[in-house]
Amino acid sequence: MLIQCTKKLLDELKIKPGTPPEGEPLFSWHANLIKVERKKTVVIMNDKNRYVIVIHGLKAKDFKRLDEHILQAIRETFQQEGIKDEIIEKFINHSKEVTYAKTKNRSLVAKMNKACEDFHYYYEDFRENESIYKTVLSTQASRSFVSEGKDEHIKPNEEMYKDLEKFAGGPIFGSKAVELMVTLDLEGYDIWRRIAVPVNMTFNKLHQVLQVVFGWQECHLHEFYIYGDETSGNGTFINDPAYDKKGYKPVINLVCDEEAFAYDNDVPMKLEKGIKLSEYIPARIKYTYDFGDNWQHYIEVEKVITDHAVNYPVCLEGEGNSPPEDVGGQHGYEEFLAIIADEKDPEHESVVDWGRMQGYEDFNIEMINKRLKYI
Repeated sequence: MLIQCTKKLLDELKIKPGTPPEGEPLFSWHANLIKVERKKTVVIMNDKNRYVIVIHGLKAKDFKRLDEHILQAIRETFQQEGIKDEIIEKFINHSKEVTYAKTKNRSLVAKMNKACEDFHYYYEDFRENESIYKTVLSTQASRSFVSEGKDEHIKPNEEMYKDLEKFAGGPIFGSKAVELMVTLDLEGYDIWRRIAVPVNMTFNKLHQVLQVVFGWQECHLHEFYIYGDETSGNGTFINDPAYDKKGYKPVINLVCDEEAFAYDNDVPMKLEKGIKLSEYIPARIKYTYDFGDNWQHYIEVEKVITDHAVNYPVCLEGEGNSPPEDVGGQHGYEEFLAIIADEKDPEHESVVDWGRMQGYEDFNIEMINKRLKYI
């Protein structure tokens, strides 16, 4: 594997390479050393498809075995993508010996510098755990369109998939997933979605999936409560955010914003960023969106899928239209439905238009799955 380094990275590695060898583009990368929050970060970009791998928080000892870290970062990032383990190992073993060289292609250096700029853009939203291998951030950064010429744009992740399929000679995906039944808790209405999601997905990504399948527009805060097998006899008040209608006791509250920690909570709290479903699933989950209208969704695991054929979530079934944003809870939703059903109501046209602007639409599984593929 050929790693073509900037002078800054070569100096850090204390390497003075000779003439760069010719390498296979799919197994050749350009690499740069940058600092983010005063931590040393190596960003590598694939020469063939511009896929990005990020290693963040490196210490002096880590640079002595950077080749090992690069290979492990590739391994874990591909695992995050849902690529089959045997294909990952075939890719790594094909060119396991790491050779460092200086950069020799100005165009690729410019593209790598752009990737480093993009890393800064994504960093705040995709902070992860303490591991130096930033797999979620890498996969997200590789999903943005990049320019390949005056009128051509590509997505590095899609190009990498094509290259790996050609290299492997067949399908590359096969991750563990779960089938979830998600029900909007709205008395008198059947509004639910059955979805299949990879277990290596993070809870903040699951939030995005739920926004898509229920037609929400990410206008408000949200949280998850995870419940264990122990019941509390429903000693929790119904208006308590931790309340579970079957009486299960919450074990953790995953929140989307640090401001949530300013409020008292008897349940342990964590930020959801970087926490994968696999850390808690199988479990019972409650997802609440918009603390004003208080839309509560109960989530249950129905099935474990050992070989999910794609690396993105899929909506399998569903029923019912979700209320529009800011409709005013269940009471407001019932008023909204009464008005749009009565063409003689003087507010009919304006309320129909308002609902459309708020994202109210009929459940359309085909459109939902098109959106899920690209979140």
